[in-house]
Amino acid sequence: MADLHDDEDIPLASGGAAGDSEEGAEGAESAEGAEGPRPGAPAPELRARALLTAHPVADGHSGLPWALSQLTWYDLELGDRALETDLPRLREGAVGAMFWSLRVPEAYVGDRAVSATLGLIDLAECVVREHPEGLRLAHTASHTADARSHGRIACLLGPAGAPAIGDSLGTLRALHKLGVRSLTLSGTRWAGERGLSRFGEEVVREMNRLGVLADLSGSSPDTVRHTLAVSKAPVLFSRSAAAALTEHPDNVPDELLAALRGNKGLCLVPCTAAQTGPALRDVADHLDHVRRVAGPECVGISGMYDTESALPDGLQDTSRYPQLIAELLDRDWSESDVSLLTWGNVQRVLREADFTARAAQLRRPPSTATLERLDA
Repeated sequence: MADLHDDEDIPLASGGAAGDSEEGAEGAESAEGAEGPRPGAPAPELRARALLTAHPVADGHSGLPWALSQLTWYDLELGDRALETDLPRLREGAVGAMFWSLRVPEAYVGDRAVSATLGLIDLAECVVREHPEGLRLAHTASHTADARSHGRIACLLGPAGAPAIGDSLGTLRALHKLGVRSLTLSGTRWAGERGLSRFGEEVVREMNRLGVLADLSGSSPDTVRHTLAVSKAPVLFSRSAAAALTEHPDNVPDELLAALRGNKGLCLVPCTAAQTGPALRDVADHLDHVRRVAGPECVGISGMYDTESALPDGLQDTSRYPQLIAELLDRDWSESDVSLLTWGNVQRVLREADFTARAAQLRRPPSTATLERLDA
């Protein structure tokens, strides 16, 4: 399915001149996101780097905004040992897009959660503006593809935590206007152990109408099932591995991974020792399992870098993705399945969320529902 090109324009970073569009697909082949092979690199890594040149990594969960908010100084071009992400390592790791998490500490509730999320959005915009040769904000699949074709790394805002909307659909719409494209449903009164409340159902419908993806990582099984029943758009697990391999509150049982196939959603397997295991091969085991149960169209990667999570050996920073892809190729993953894992699945989900939103906007106006009226 072709990328959309009639989306509402967003301002381009100052480093991207209008003439850059002439690069087209050729620009993607020479994009800054893929460095050459390391001297003496094994054959699978050479294949991995060649594949990543055409199909770079779309990282489903980066903690960079919050990590940067805790520093007094940073320069992503020069790099910083306090971070696991910078532009040189992103390029070496062939990263083409990142979802920048806007989640704030669980202790932040009410107005504090809302204001802290707004602060992270402002910081993210400043970071992109300060690094125009490397980064570009993106809101849709076509923006993401365009950033890649110009040799920039696309930065999508989200997931934000649901407390950031303050139980207000108006605030949800305001965050969407600011660029937020996914929302984690856990941690609210309307998405709990028993599933979605009536207001929770309305939140999901309004997210569908806007094109905001529902992130179900950390949600109860009943909330997952309920959301899958209500949502007309694909859903995400932004940081979830296979519960069958590793017991962890955020990992997903096979029953729900199988249900994800029908929704055409996406389980983004995190590179964290707690959820997948202590080594790169353990992450590959989880990717194998999710691909087998949910299907190759429903699996992706979440680096979870700069989230203070312990990282597996071999995946210590964003430069290590080629080694992970080499491991998958060595396990006889087809190049087609790898290209879906790294880039294609995220692009498809973004496109389908946008198509769903356009159709929903023709059917219904913005919702005026409130928590007090529906869940009294």
